[in-house]
Amino acid sequence: MLRVATWNINSVRLRIDQVARFVEEARVDVLCLQEIKCLENQFPRNAFADMGLPHLKIAGQKGWHGVAIASRLPIEPSDTFNACKLGHARCVSVRVRGVDIQNFYIPAGGDVPDRELNPKFDHKMDFYEQLTATITAQDKASRLLMCGDFNIAPSEFDVWNHRYMSKIVSHTPIEVETLNRLQAAGEFHDVVRDAYPEPQKLASWWSYRAQDFRKSARGLRLDHIWTSPGLTPSVIPKSAIIHEPVRAWEQPSDHCPITVDLDV
Repeated sequence: MLRVATWNINSVRLRIDQVARFVEEARVDVLCLQEIKCLENQFPRNAFADMGLPHLKIAGQKGWHGVAIASRLPIEPSDTFNACKLGHARCVSVRVRGVDIQNFYIPAGGDVPDRELNPKFDHKMDFYEQLTATITAQDKASRLLMCGDFNIAPSEFDVWNHRYMSKIVSHTPIEVETLNRLQAAGEFHDVVRDAYPEPQKLASWWSYRAQDFRKSARGLRLDHIWTSPGLTPSVIPKSAIIHEPVRAWEQPSDHCPITVDLDV
């Protein structure tokens, strides 16, 4: 079995003790991180070796963005689906036990859902378009796992208030359509939604503005794990977990981790 996790950590150096705790408690084999917020030479490699994840692939950036994959098992090179036209450190990939793992931190998109008025939103849409073009050309029989902070909550059951959030970047109709187009291009399974079918409400992110995120209950499901047709049969049914209690740890990230188990 291979347990894969994705987590927007919002500074890996600040939260390295939380990473170690989660890896130990959840028995993670491969950890995909977003927003590490450091350069490659600043990444806490020794701490990951100590927690049993010595095999690393890092794409760092000073003070912003950054993604990394840490593995208990040896990693092999993989062609990264680099879809960022601005050259940000938002994409990284490895191959573990024959599974191609692609980890993304997709742009949030700013506040205005208009490509002409908002360059950040145009960047987000361009990222999705480039990624969709790449996925369209892929062999659907390959064992591919796509994960990360996609910064879009697709369904009305992935947001706390569908009517209100439909006007807010992360759940606008154009974003939902764009995410659905990417998923359809790769014929991906959303392993979390497979484990927890609609109409169950799900979330993986809660704003820091609320002192009690559970009481405010204004979460969004922005973090995703998808599997290709060639890998989906290897997903252990209902193994996907949103680790919501991690969001309640001291000085947490605003995102919580997600895991899935693969029979590979």
